[in-house]
Amino acid sequence: MPSYQRLPVAFAYGEGAWLVDQAGRRYLDALGGIAVCCLGHAHPQVRAALSEQAGLLVHTSNLYQVPLQEQLAQRLCKLSGLDKVFFANSGAEANEAAIKLSRLYGHKKRGLKEPVIIVMSGSFHGRTLATLSATDSPQAREGFAPLVPGFHQIAYNDIDALSALRASDEEIVAVMLEPIQGEGGIVIPAPGYLRAVRKICTERGWLMVLDEIQSGMCRTGKWFACQHEECRPDIITLAKSLGNGVPIGACMANAAVAECVLPGTHGSTFGGNPLVARTALAVVDYIQTQGLAARAAALGERILSGFHAELDGLEGVKQIRGKGLMIGIELARDCTALVERALDEQLLINVTAKRVVRLLPPLIISDAQAEQIVAKVSRLIREFIAE
Repeated sequence: MPSYQRLPVAFAYGEGAWLVDQAGRRYLDALGGIAVCCLGHAHPQVRAALSEQAGLLVHTSNLYQVPLQEQLAQRLCKLSGLDKVFFANSGAEANEAAIKLSRLYGHKKRGLKEPVIIVMSGSFHGRTLATLSATDSPQAREGFAPLVPGFHQIAYNDIDALSALRASDEEIVAVMLEPIQGEGGIVIPAPGYLRAVRKICTERGWLMVLDEIQSGMCRTGKWFACQHEECRPDIITLAKSLGNGVPIGACMANAAVAECVLPGTHGSTFGGNPLVARTALAVVDYIQTQGLAARAAALGERILSGFHAELDGLEGVKQIRGKGLMIGIELARDCTALVERALDEQLLINVTAKRVVRLLPPLIISDAQAEQIVAKVSRLIREFIAE
């Protein structure tokens, strides 16, 4: 089905931050499979874990104990400060689980008949029917009505909009948001915003649900973007970088939410199978042992400084923003044409929200590769603006 507007290139193999097409041309990957390949392509430790586990055991189903899944859950809980994990196959499924858990909590713990989840303008949570209903994208939603009820949208990065909701509204069960909006254009809220959301949620008995599908796994310089504000939500969702390309999603929750789950409440045939759990453990191990959180933070500052030096004051560049290796350059007009122009320069980038050049390179890029990204993207933007 023609669901994708694919670019005219097919890749044969990858190595680190490079992808090689079928004609042997090398492309520097500044998109990382849309924030998925955090350790780059064909990473030795990931490859070894995949290969060994594939020769031992790939799948048994969740009818049986899965020790590797349990080990991964323990690691993620220790990193996040949360208590329990449900494993799925994607970010959309992880967010679907978060929505279901929020509603389940509302029914079981608060006696709500029709729980309402507060969501944000500019959000993107997935393409299943419930996650699409929580998403603010008219283009993604078009043609799929009727959507799932139970969501109420307010302005992102506007604590007054959240405060203005009736504290006595007994139907609100949760506030769901991205700590940094990825698909929305690398939108970073004001300092203190997440802490303020946490405070309001705590005072009013609402769950705070953070979608860290794109911002998690050290992309912003911390394991989770919310940790920049020392903010601990009630639910965190993960996917993308967790498996470095192997499909896995995770929905982590605190004990009060997790204890609502009983056998049969929710499930997944493939979720957390031995193959994906072993791979994710290899990813977590490598990020920890190599100090990639600090590396992402330092590289991000270096790249942002480079773009400011190259593009500040240039008419047509509205804003340069980022956190770690989650970087956006907003232009004054539609710049989707830059994607193919970069491809011609053997550089992989993305444009989101039509006007934001989005960069999500692997955490393992070198200083020289970071400089190459800055130089090429800056030149492409200057040429585009000059037209």
